[in-house]
Amino acid sequence: MVSGLPVPAGAPTQPSPGLPRRVFITGASSGLGEALARQYLALGWQVGLAARRAARLDALAAELGAGVLATYPLDVTDSAALAAAAADFCARFGAPHVVIANAGISVGTLTEESEDLSAFRRVMEVNVFGMAATFAPFLPAMKGLRDGVPRRVVGIASVAGIRGLPGAEAYSASKAAAIAYLESLRLELAPSGIRAVTICPGYVETPMTAVNPYPMPFLLPAAEAARRMARVIEAGASYAVVPWQMGVVAKLLRLLPNPVYDRLFGHAPRKPRGLPL
Repeated sequence: MVSGLPVPAGAPTQPSPGLPRRVFITGASSGLGEALARQYLALGWQVGLAARRAARLDALAAELGAGVLATYPLDVTDSAALAAAAADFCARFGAPHVVIANAGISVGTLTEESEDLSAFRRVMEVNVFGMAATFAPFLPAMKGLRDGVPRRVVGIASVAGIRGLPGAEAYSASKAAAIAYLESLRLELAPSGIRAVTICPGYVETPMTAVNPYPMPFLLPAAEAARRMARVIEAGASYAVVPWQMGVVAKLLRLLPNPVYDRLFGHAPRKPRGLPL
C-alpha cells in the first residue's frame, strides 16, 4: 500500500527512453476497474490503482506485482487524497499517459422517498464530482509530457445516461452529467493534445450488475469489456459504447418519441433501493 506523498523538488514528469507507458485507474479494487488493471499490466504498463478498499488493493498488488503497481486507498470524493496520490504517482513513475476515472456507484432511488436523498447525493458526488477530481491533479503533468506517447483522460459513463430509467433517477442523472462533462472536457483539452474519451458500457459482469433483477442483454465478462475498452482508448475515440450492440440499442431508444418510450419502459424492472454499490 502506498500513501500519497508530495512531489520531490525536481521530480521528473517525463519518462526516460524505453520506460513503459503509465496508467492510473480509479475504482480498481473489483469489477471493471480490476479488469482494466489486469489488461494494462498484461500489456506491460506501469499501473496506479485507487479504490476505497485498502485490503483488496493490497491483495491485488501482491498478486499482480508490486514492482509495476502502486495502490492508493482513497475515496474519489476526497480531492485532497487524489491530489496526494497524483503527486506520489508522478514522483515515482512520471506523469501518466492515461487516466481512467472508473469509480462509480449505483443504487435504485425514488425521489418521493426522502431517505433516498442521501443516496442521490452520494451517487452524484462519486459519479460526477469524483470524475473531475480524478482528472484535475494529473492534467498539469500530462500537459507537460513530451515523449510522443498519446495522452488520454477516460471517463466511464453508461448507456443509462442516454435515456432516463425508472427507479434510477440518481444513476441515470449522474451518467448523463458525466457524458456532458466529458464532452466539455474534450473541447477544452483539444489544444493540449490530450484526448478526452467517453466510454458508455452496457451490461458488464461486475458486483454492481449482479444485483440487477432483470435480463441484461449483451452482457460482457469484465475481462472482455476491459479488452475492448483498452482498444477504444488506444484509438483515442471521442465516444464509444461497449459492446457496440448496446450502442445500436441506445441510438434507437434516443430516437423514440417520449410517449412510445414511456409505454415501453414505464413499468420496467428496477434496481433495488438501498446502500449504493
